Parts: sequence; structure tokens; C-alpha cells
Amino acid sequence: MRSRKERFEDNTTRFRRDRAEHDAQTHGGRRRDAPAHDTRAHEGEHDGEHAAHPARERRSAELRLYGLNAIHAVFSRRPQAIRKLYLAESRIPALQPLLKWCVANRVGYRVVDETDLHKLAASSHHEGVVADVLREEPAALSTWLRDLPSGPQCAIWLDGVGNPHNFGAILRSAAHFGVSAILLPKHSNLALSGAAARVAEGGAEAVPLVRLGREDNAIAQLRSAGFTLAATVVNGGTDVFAAPLPERTIYVLGAEGEGMDRELAAACDLRLSIPGTGLVESLNVASAAAVLLAAWKAKRG
Repeated sequence: MRSRKERFEDNTTRFRRDRAEHDAQTHGGRRRDAPAHDTRAHEGEHDGEHAAHPARERRSAELRLYGLNAIHAVFSRRPQAIRKLYLAESRIPALQPLLKWCVANRVGYRVVDETDLHKLAASSHHEGVVADVLREEPAALSTWLRDLPSGPQCAIWLDGVGNPHNFGAILRSAAHFGVSAILLPKHSNLALSGAAARVAEGGAEAVPLVRLGREDNAIAQLRSAGFTLAATVVNGGTDVFAAPLPERTIYVLGAEGEGMDRELAAACDLRLSIPGTGLVESLNVASAAAVLLAAWKAKRG
């Protein structure tokens, strides 16, 4: 039986052979993979006032992801979105299927050292792999409702949440409990980032984002589809563990610190709270989301 070291060396040899074949297929023998350092910050430095510059449009259309599970999830669900790949040599065995796909589809990749990965990800939590992928725009509410299956459904409306790590943790919990979507207000700046995707551990690819229209119209559309809106409040709400949660529920979660918008909370059908000891004021929004989703899931059996 071959040792772990021998298996790693075999994988490394195969990868280098595939990379050589990949490079030979490019025009004139030129490499198609990107340099180890991030050149995107220098693209279009002399753009002037031309808002439609191709480099700028490319940057806004792409998202830099890092973390093994985040990139595995993209490769599993939408591999065609992958544009560039950077990895540590130690990740070659774990990423063999992805590397073979890159060779077959002429997608640039490069083995780089730890320092370069840190710079590319702008984080030390890259887990040995970084990728540039195409962004997936949120769906329109009407489109999501049209395609939504009948029966029990749960979604989360994020009102003012902005911390990417909280967003990523919410996506992870949402994927775990089978949430149908994350709903984003019309003018919300919240968007998936590399940090959020890493914290989500693959959940960002499992839970769709949906862009709402005008608030009153969105509420009317959701109610017409059979949803009950539940405002989540620190105090004064019904105990979420005792409440008869409807089959089709929208949890509305407020911003860290400020909480929910009062007018939005007043427009909801229910007010729910998570009971506790009172030794701390409340749970943070990501922790609260996990508890609320577990409560809804428990009601479904």
C-alpha cells in the first residue's frame, strides 16, 4: 500500500503534467493563467471618466472567493462561473477534479505560495485556494415566487444587516435548515463577499438571494403567496418555541445594534422573541437566525 507522501507526489506529478499540456494549448504558447499577485487593482488606472470601461465592468461582475468549501460549492453547482484559480501546492490532491476541469475548459490556474494567497484573498483564512468567479445577481421577488414549490417554506428578510461574517453565518444556517431564500430590501447594499462566502462554508451556493421591490408591494406579494411575516424582536414578542409557526413563514431580522425598522415591524403579522436568562441583552443576528430556523424546522417534524 502506497504511503500518503507517495500518493501526494503522484498527484503533484499528474497536476504538473496537466498544467504543461494546458499551457501548450494556449495561443503561441502564452500562459493564460493570471500572475500570482493581484493585478486587478491596477487595471484601468487611467480610465478617466469612462464609466463603462471593460476592466471596471469585469471587476464588478466578478467576485473573489476563498476557502475550500466555498469554492467546492461553486464548482459543484455552476463551474462555468469560475474564471481564475489560485492554489497552494498542498491543495493539489483535494482539488484534482477542479484542476482537470480547468484543463479541459482552458480556465487559468496557478500554484502560488502562502504569501500570494494571503494577498489575493486579503485574508489569512483562504485555506489554500482562491478563485475569481462570476457574480450571481439576486432574483426578482416575482420570479422567485413563481418558481417556488407549494407546501411549507421558510425565508429570511434581512432588514439592515451589513456585517459580512454575520451574513455568511446566516447563509450557513439557512442552508442547514433548508431555507428557501434570503430576501434583500430594494436599496440594501448587502451583497455576497469573499468573507461571507467563506463563513457560509458552501451555503452561499445553496440559498438563493432575492431582491425585493417597494416594501408595501413586497409584503402584499408575499402574503398573496401564503406567507406570514414574523418580526423578530428582543422583548415583547411571543415565545418562538411556544408560537404555532405557520407553514409558510418569513422571519424579518433587523440590523445589528439598531434592530428592525419600526414601521416594518408594525407591518408584520407576528412578533416573536427568543426567551433567555436576561444575563445578556440578546443574541447577535446570526445566532438568532439559527435559533429561529431551528424552531420553525422543529414544528415541521
